[in-house]
Amino acid sequence: MILRFFCFLLLFWMIGFAWFAIDLPRTAADDVQTDSIVVLTGGPQRIEHALQLLEANKAKNLLISGVDRDVKPGELAAAYNRDETLFNCCIDLGFQAVDTRSNALETARWAAGRKDTSIRLVTSDWHMRRARLELERAVPSDIAIISDAVATAPSLGTLFKEYNKFLMRRTAALAGI
Repeated sequence: MILRFFCFLLLFWMIGFAWFAIDLPRTAADDVQTDSIVVLTGGPQRIEHALQLLEANKAKNLLISGVDRDVKPGELAAAYNRDETLFNCCIDLGFQAVDTRSNALETARWAAGRKDTSIRLVTSDWHMRRARLELERAVPSDIAIISDAVATAPSLGTLFKEYNKFLMRRTAALAGI
């Protein structure tokens, strides 16, 4: 009986992993407007995608969450070949976050201060489910979250680690942690 139970759990985990790996989140529809955009640092093309969305007027403000404390707006403007006035008027840098959970907490504080009712979340496709889970737990339920995943080609190892992190955070969330 115990062996059957563990086999059932293993089968359930394998089916979940297959779903996780095959059905990665996609980019949001182009016509979706939000109050703000939030991009989580840590993956290629994330910030570039968020800047393109801001320049396309999909939102009026952008938070780049998880920025190293030594980075200055002018350095980011130069690194992404953008005018520094864009960074001065419409982009805030979040220096408090060090992981996905603290990204969500930093975003929640920022959005509350701005009285946002909708946020476009930008991160890598393989990271989106866990990032969204954390953000949904951190912000009030009346704030709409639009997922806008940056398409990547993650390795099997990346997917394996992220799927298990997602399961652990989902379990912790169910336990109220």
